[in-house]
Amino acid sequence: MKMMATIIVTGILALLLSTQVYAFAACHVAEAMGHAGKAQVYAEMGHTKEALQYAKESLIHAKEAKNEYGEDNKHIGQAIKSLEEVIKHASMSHPKIAAKHADDALSHMRDSCR
Repeated sequence: MKMMATIIVTGILALLLSTQVYAFAACHVAEAMGHAGKAQVYAEMGHTKEALQYAKESLIHAKEAKNEYGEDNKHIGQAIKSLEEVIKHASMSHPKIAAKHADDALSHMRDSCR
């Protein structure tokens, strides 16, 4: 009987702790999406300096989300690659290409939450 109670308590704790991990990851994804959205808008307006700034912030949060989710979430990895492309092209003053990659990053981040 004692063993049964231990198993139940352990299962409940595992469930609660895993829920917190996904909650933290979801917060980082939300932050990353907010910054990526701003990067996209600024890139579309031709303001590559601002797009670069927001893309860098988005990348920080996307990497934190990847750490929280682990390697299982392929979409976060793809979002990170897209954000790195935004940074690369915004640095080279290619706003249209940067905006396209920001849009790709947003799509992957949305898919990571499904």
